[in-house]
Amino acid sequence: MKIPRDIAKRASPANAGRAALPKAVRRKIDRLSRAAHRFHRFAHHPLCDRYAGEVVRIGARTRLCRGCTYAVLGGLAGGVLGIIATDAIAIASVIAAVVLIGATLYAKRRPSKLVTRLLPAALFALALAHGAVARAPLALAAAFAAATSAGGLRFLYGRRGADRTPCMTCPERERQPCSGLRPILSRERAFQRVAGSWILRR
Repeated sequence: MKIPRDIAKRASPANAGRAALPKAVRRKIDRLSRAAHRFHRFAHHPLCDRYAGEVVRIGARTRLCRGCTYAVLGGLAGGVLGIIATDAIAIASVIAAVVLIGATLYAKRRPSKLVTRLLPAALFALALAHGAVARAPLALAAAFAAATSAGGLRFLYGRRGADRTPCMTCPERERQPCSGLRPILSRERAFQRVAGSWILRR
């Protein structure tokens, strides 16, 4: 988190004798930062209505990224199934996951996160868990293929980048900040004010 320039300058190492903040103050600021940004830390998307389908609402304010949530749930389910799976099922799951993601990676219209996140995560996790449990040559080969395939597909996804189509057509696209980022910025400014007052009073 960025601290206002005047406060950062006063707290910098150049100010002899008073540079370092006490450990108690640093911990207090860390706790404040985590609490201030907890509601959007794992949202990974703007918080406006245009991205409502990309997040999972928890309570009045907290948002979780829908894709990441599905991936975690799929990974947990696949890990459990991998314990009782066979070598053939593990190999088939890796092939199915690669074909599934490959078919949707560059699709013009993005399918449901159930298809692109939950199911592939479950298939890869199944192969990884089976390899860890069985430790037979075929099981280990399937686990290695799952790990390398997941890493490669994650790299391709990173190169493609996030889908910002809703931003491109949003009437607020020239507004700074827009309604999707305004709650985050407001909370950051409040955090800076409180943290800055603690730094000045140290």
